[in-house]
Amino acid sequence: MSEPVPTTDTQDWPGHHKDLNPQPDLLTYRDGREHVGTGKLKNKRSLITGGDSGIGKAAALMFAREGSDIVITCLPEERHDAEHTKQMIEKEGRKCFYLATDLSSAENCRKLVHFTVEKLGGIDVLVNNAGFQKIANTIEDISDEQWDFTFKTNIYSFFWITKAALKHMKPGSSIVNAASINAYVGRPDLSDYTSTKGAIVSFTRAVSNQYASRGIRVNAVAPGPIYTPLVQSTFPSEMIEISNQVPMGRMGQPSEVASCYLFLACSEAGYITGQTIHVNGGTVVNG
Repeated sequence: MSEPVPTTDTQDWPGHHKDLNPQPDLLTYRDGREHVGTGKLKNKRSLITGGDSGIGKAAALMFAREGSDIVITCLPEERHDAEHTKQMIEKEGRKCFYLATDLSSAENCRKLVHFTVEKLGGIDVLVNNAGFQKIANTIEDISDEQWDFTFKTNIYSFFWITKAALKHMKPGSSIVNAASINAYVGRPDLSDYTSTKGAIVSFTRAVSNQYASRGIRVNAVAPGPIYTPLVQSTFPSEMIEISNQVPMGRMGQPSEVASCYLFLACSEAGYITGQTIHVNGGTVVNG
């Protein structure tokens, strides 16, 4: 189990799981227990974007331990981390495939869904997890190109992938979207990222209402500061230290968010749709 306040060492974007020191908790909880699978997702087929590292990696491993076969995505420069995730999933006795691709492209998103159906035969769980963020103190510091890329990666991809995946999802399927505490607190130095996360919350609510009658649930998780390569490659060390200043006094671990992804994905959450779970160390937000 990692230290309560992880290292403030930074990385170059997009960051790599293998370079985090100490390594984050992926399958271990704060009391030292390791996640034990009980068949919650037995023989399910899951697509998890950004499953090479961070929260997505932890979710992929938990899902596999619960009996699911997995497709994950990564950026081309993150193949090493994706291969590591694949190997860990295969040790759990489940299938894993990964696609290195840029999800800011509609065509790539549709190819991803086709790839998943081709490899797994269908989709029972979709986790829209991949995202991009870059610090800019004011909106005057954000170029049109950055604004466009952030929206295409963080919310357009959710639309493109969800739209394509729904054609292959049956009653009992589940969609989990990665939102953020920033959608609720309005973080000023991530205004483009924050805007996309607000859109994700609304997108989740709208699609949940559209598909509730068809037996497909759609929910979101809004993490606070979590010890991932994305955070370590986005913020300078002094800002990482500040991010630990939540009521619980530490960053969260990927395992602590992935367990919420798992809950929403499985039948235990069968009466929950259109909701957002806040995993943020005790910061109280509205919504």
